[in-house]
Amino acid sequence: MSLENSKSSETVASAVVRKTGFVEGMSVGGVFTTICYDVDGNQKWVEIAPNLVVNVGLQNMNTQFFVGSAYTAAWYIGLVNGTSATTTFSGGDTLATHAGWTENSSYSGNRKACTFGAATLADPSNINNASSTASFTITANSTIAGAFLTNVTTGTSGLLFSESDFQAPGDRTVVIGDVLVVTYSFNLDAT
Repeated sequence: MSLENSKSSETVASAVVRKTGFVEGMSVGGVFTTICYDVDGNQKWVEIAPNLVVNVGLQNMNTQFFVGSAYTAAWYIGLVNGTSATTTFSGGDTLATHAGWTENSSYSGNRKACTFGAATLADPSNINNASSTASFTITANSTIAGAFLTNVTTGTSGLLFSESDFQAPGDRTVVIGDVLVVTYSFNLDAT
């Protein structure tokens, strides 16, 4: 006869973790891509410059989205002059007051329309004017330091949304007959 004994035990542990709220942020940012072509259509240089969305631009974006009811906008791209020793940008810049830079107007016509296509459904969501780029025909030899986005074709009474400074090698020279083609791409990213 055999005698068998067995003993068993079981322990079960569990925990419930509850998230009490979602904390999510958002980052915004854009990039100006500028391509310079000579009078014969040959590409001379390409500059990809991240932008600074200024304080009044951020405020306008919030106000129009969360408070506005029937908002429409026209946007325009302008060029930044590269004739000063140092071009500086600040979050406090407005179209009327931007001590660190001046506008370059050595091109035919006014600031160029920035017509955006549909925004992408993604994270980040992107919108750009790639299908309708802004084209500047240069009318005087000059130096370009960057670009900016505003909601008026001329003057300083409009909204400055963003501004950019050309990265290394920095300011670029242009001559009469050059054509600058500028694309602006803007992202909203949930962080």
